[in-house]
Amino acid sequence: MSDHNINPGQSSSTNSGERLQNVLAQRGIASRRGAAEMIKAGEVAVNGETIREPGFRINLRQHKVTVRGKKINPRIEAKRTILLYKPRGLICSADNSQGDTVCDLLHQQIPERLVPVGRLDRDSEGLLIMSNDGELTNILTHPRYGHKKTYVVRVSGEMNENKLIILRSRMDIDGYFIKPVEVDLISSDRNNIHKFTFTLAEGRNRQIRKMCEQVGLRIIFLQRTRIGPLRIGTMQPGDWRELHQNDIDLLLRKAQTGDTPVDGRA
Repeated sequence: MSDHNINPGQSSSTNSGERLQNVLAQRGIASRRGAAEMIKAGEVAVNGETIREPGFRINLRQHKVTVRGKKINPRIEAKRTILLYKPRGLICSADNSQGDTVCDLLHQQIPERLVPVGRLDRDSEGLLIMSNDGELTNILTHPRYGHKKTYVVRVSGEMNENKLIILRSRMDIDGYFIKPVEVDLISSDRNNIHKFTFTLAEGRNRQIRKMCEQVGLRIIFLQRTRIGPLRIGTMQPGDWRELHQNDIDLLLRKAQTGDTPVDGRA
């Protein structure tokens, strides 16, 4: 496969057609930002040539587009967004080269190609939004929207008031001082097993695990129970439900103004 490098602003042989970045987003491959990153990383080809410019214009009647070697569907699918209870052991990715993914879980149940909106690590479980609406994905993952997410966490190790103070502070995680996290100790037992809730306004990679490691606590169980106004309710691992337009409108409306929880199962 050849590598087609073009200068910013340069397009295909004509100025007509759609931007490659938008074509991928419209088909639920990734958000527009995510699609741009994939293109710049050389993961997208047009008629067999690697394209690294997100603004490269194409016409799907004339061009064949592949992502990581797989041809994309030229048809735009009907927009669909769901709320999934992600089981432990699955990766939040459309690429299963590193193991089973949430997309594999849904493959036999949902014909549309949905991708995760945000992430939960392999060892965590709980709520995850999945969608093929690239614009919605772009909005919901943008830092300025700041959806609060709540997690129930069980840990082992000695606990004291000073550790709780540290967990609620602007801890240094991988050289970045995080925003203060709402941390509530729910219960402790004689075996030094403790149950917490963590509520985050931002989410760094494996943030809660790294926070607990810094104060000598080992995570036994981590479950995301809330995303903005959406709550887990009675959902069980592997369950999912449609997010209808009223759910999505509520997500967008409550993004910066607080939230009124809605059960994860309708």
